[in-house]
Amino acid sequence: MEYVILIIVIAVLALGAGGLLLFQRPRRGRTLAPPSAQTPVTPPASATSAGGGETATAETPAVPDTPAAATGVLEVERPPPSAGRLVRLRARLARSQSSMGSVLLSLLSRDRLDDDTWDEIEEALITADVGVAVSRVMTDDLRTKVKVLGTRTPDDVRGLLRGELLTQLGEDIDRSLQTAPHGGQPAVVLMVGVNGTGKTTTCGKLARSLIGDGHTVLLGAADTFRAAAADQLQTWGQRVGAETVRADRDGADPASVAFEAVTEGIETGVDVVVIDTAGRLHTKVGLMDELGKVKRVVEKKATVDEVLLVLDATTGQNGLRQARVFAEVVDVTGIVLTKLDGTAKGGIVISVQRELGVPVKLVGLGEGPDDLAPFDPGAFVDAILG
Repeated sequence: MEYVILIIVIAVLALGAGGLLLFQRPRRGRTLAPPSAQTPVTPPASATSAGGGETATAETPAVPDTPAAATGVLEVERPPPSAGRLVRLRARLARSQSSMGSVLLSLLSRDRLDDDTWDEIEEALITADVGVAVSRVMTDDLRTKVKVLGTRTPDDVRGLLRGELLTQLGEDIDRSLQTAPHGGQPAVVLMVGVNGTGKTTTCGKLARSLIGDGHTVLLGAADTFRAAAADQLQTWGQRVGAETVRADRDGADPASVAFEAVTEGIETGVDVVVIDTAGRLHTKVGLMDELGKVKRVVEKKATVDEVLLVLDATTGQNGLRQARVFAEVVDVTGIVLTKLDGTAKGGIVISVQRELGVPVKLVGLGEGPDDLAPFDPGAFVDAILG
């Protein structure tokens, strides 16, 4: 009897030990990364913050299928320099802009340019979002030059149109970004715009571009209304080795986060601090006032060297109405036109510059991480004309 009891006890212990080992065995195919290195999950594009923040339409940089990516650890990359990017992306720009150039070249190449033809030329410019007033000026200038020139070869027509477009774009305007540290302080870049234009993505791409040019960068996640914004910005920073200053809770004061980012940038001695702000509806007075507060608070610590207004090139003339309000609140120093590869209305570059009196400094030409390029009027016009 004792032997039977002993055997039963041993069997129970053996079954219990086996079950414990089975329970502790890790699941296959699931590797957890350290919290600081995990890739954040961006919510669906329809998610919008209750505070009027930017819709989550901007993409998070794709993580390659590598052992490092599988563990959630993002390898630090060395981005290419920004010089010559627009030239390299010219073919992509030409595919979407060529319709504007081809129509104008076709009209100007007609044997006889009567009033109806000139009306068509003006209409083509207006359709391309050049703006009514500017289109009329350009048409009158071209009409005068054609009368003086007389006989027109295809090269003459192309040269006329190219010269007129460059004149309207302002070929000699200074489009450089003020990103050099000064007085022992980093340069400060404030990114602003309405929700859905891609500010957070633009901040990340700008950081890549600056690091590719040899600068050190710190990112400030002052979009505290949209939960995914700080995660998304931090992911961009991790890819290129840029630290991100962010709030410890959603809905924190954006001005406080921006101030802390600049303070951290000064203490660590970086070259540039890039601050992302929440998407502001230009019709909401309270939100616009808050944006002005962010700039004023930052200026208590350092000079704001650039205020870049991000505009969606596909919004056309509606983008100009947005731009006017932002310019009144924060003194915009430059324009970033995103999604310029997805529209044949390249004339928005001309009209937005005329409206604000500030240059287009950067253009977005795709969804890739290195598709943000310094705006080059010559390369842009050549792409339009094909």
